[in-house]
Amino acid sequence: MSVLAAIAVLALLIVVHELGHFGAARLQGIRVSKFSIGFGPVLAKYDGKETEYAIRAFPLGGYVGFPDDDPESDIPLDDPDLLRNRPVLDRAIVISAGVIANLIFAYFLLVGQSLSVGIQDVNFQPGVLIPEILEEVESPAQRAGLQSGDVILKIENLTLPTSEEAISILRDRIQDSPNQSLEFTIQRNEETFNIPITPEVGDNGKGKIGVMLSPNGEFSRRKPDNIIEAFTFGAKQFQRYTTLTVQGFGQLITNFQENANQVAGPVAIVAVGAQLAKSDLGNLFQFGALISINLAVINILPLPALDGGQLAFLLVEGISGKPLPNKLQEGIMQTGLVLLLGLGIFLILRDTLNLAFLN
Repeated sequence: MSVLAAIAVLALLIVVHELGHFGAARLQGIRVSKFSIGFGPVLAKYDGKETEYAIRAFPLGGYVGFPDDDPESDIPLDDPDLLRNRPVLDRAIVISAGVIANLIFAYFLLVGQSLSVGIQDVNFQPGVLIPEILEEVESPAQRAGLQSGDVILKIENLTLPTSEEAISILRDRIQDSPNQSLEFTIQRNEETFNIPITPEVGDNGKGKIGVMLSPNGEFSRRKPDNIIEAFTFGAKQFQRYTTLTVQGFGQLITNFQENANQVAGPVAIVAVGAQLAKSDLGNLFQFGALISINLAVINILPLPALDGGQLAFLLVEGISGKPLPNKLQEGIMQTGLVLLLGLGIFLILRDTLNLAFLN
């Protein structure tokens, strides 16, 4: 059931994304010929007055089709309600509406989480918790004997504050000190001791010791005092998750070699969602919000076959006053689609094999 719940969340996010495109087109009177959830063989369909609505076999995807792209369409090419014949701004609204829909939906998921599951409060304790030692061969943390559950209280003479900022302070100090011996004050159960650790140089030139970091404290949930607090909490969480997502993509682009192994395909995403749902069904709100924000950020990237790639074409058209030749656009989009499909297949195979070995 948890796996089905995770798949349902992903399918819902795709529906929201495509509804954004569809709604923006229909509100502007632009013709839409197809609205499809999924890819592959048609499982069920309904022929509306102008639009064919279909559910297809593979739910992790979808698309909105326009008569402009249908060679069998009997609509005249000069019809003013075709997408291609609308001003650049109208087309930009349609193309960007999927991203906007995902962002709005993510925000309301977080508001819904606070109303139904509650607002998470943290009673911070001194230091930073190490929830996991990363599986690296002879990392500085492993050589020093650090263990999962240890708490870092001090680094050198700097006492870490009793707040969420402790993580960023500790991370910055480690990253700024590659190949420099640092003295860590560690709390393990009732014992406190000092150990020297020398961060090694990562591929990005910054120091690392090979651990995950987490706030040290007790987590609890409470119902919001009123609807305003729920919306305010949702806004803060939305801003935080969006910032972290953008920063993550920035690090992936600027330092792809080190961060490429963190890229996950749909199999791994479903596995994570299933695990979260198994531990607490309320976690699906947060899972859905994070994936929705990631979906929005990915789609706005100026890459072929993504919404951002089409917006880039419109930007060129808006600046130059004329669109790029159709053959050039089609060639770029088809190349991008092949690359994205290849990446998707690779991630699915890799994640499936990883799950097989883990089990």
